[in-house]
Amino acid sequence: MLVLSCPKRPASLRDSLNLVSQPIYAIAGPTCSGKTALAVELALKVGGEVVNFDSVQVYRGIEIATAKPNDEEKRGVSHHLIDYVDPNVNYTAADWARDATVKIVEIESQGKTPILVGGTGFYLRTLRQPLFESPRTDAALRERLRKIRARRGAEHLHKMLERVDPDAATKIERRDHVRVIRALEVFFQTGERISEKQPLRAESPEFASRIRLFVLNPLRDQLYERINSRTEAHFAAGLIEEVKQLQAAGVRDDTNALGAHAYRRVCEYLRCERSLESAVELSKQDVRNYAKRQLTWFRREADAVWLDGFGSDKAVQERLFHLAETERLS
Repeated sequence: MLVLSCPKRPASLRDSLNLVSQPIYAIAGPTCSGKTALAVELALKVGGEVVNFDSVQVYRGIEIATAKPNDEEKRGVSHHLIDYVDPNVNYTAADWARDATVKIVEIESQGKTPILVGGTGFYLRTLRQPLFESPRTDAALRERLRKIRARRGAEHLHKMLERVDPDAATKIERRDHVRVIRALEVFFQTGERISEKQPLRAESPEFASRIRLFVLNPLRDQLYERINSRTEAHFAAGLIEEVKQLQAAGVRDDTNALGAHAYRRVCEYLRCERSLESAVELSKQDVRNYAKRQLTWFRREADAVWLDGFGSDKAVQERLFHLAETERLS
């Protein structure tokens, strides 16, 4: 097996300049594809630390259905931006990009290699291509838009967007209610279209050009089988009780944290809006659909290098190690 040398803490200006010319790795892919396993293997090879870009793993107390790595899975590798945001906070991609920038600079200053790991493609894109300056969230407006979605569905919100910002509507999928709501918020808060504001982006951070994106692409049938099994395991492990505890602690059903796949269905079950069997089966379907959307998203990233298989596959790991070694020596 190929062994890569670990960079040491820079001892001089020359060493520091060499360090910042080194690649930063991003390991992405659909949920349940083994991203953490692959990232940890790579971190152990190159002297790396993991920076999470999963939009649910950032929340404290949201545990069972998030696949946060435990100590055994981390294998001594430092992990950052996991389990640190209050679940009642609607944490944004811009918030994550800001925090990730700080962590990346900090990790490199210690002579380590940042390894970004997750499945929230919008987070990663926001880091590499910063968003425009946007208004802070108006909680009352967002609540009104969410009630419209709950009452009339995501497609009705998309039709609203088509009327006020047709250019944005053509670029946002009808079911992507999060982005649709944000585009509507920008229009109603500022009177300006998000499609006109988006080109006015801030400059990318220095390290953005050094990010090398690798995407896991396991066989679809095998991926769906794992998703179904893991969803059943989450319910068996006490997912319903976890949601009850979160609600008792004051976490609202309409937060981003409890809006995630299985959590959303459990909330519906606890409100007597569906049966337990329905909650389990719809959770499976939601996660399968999400995995499909994740793959579609990353196919739009022109620089993505695709790795066919799961992150735990030895052949996938060896290919990544080879590509990483080639990149570091080029």
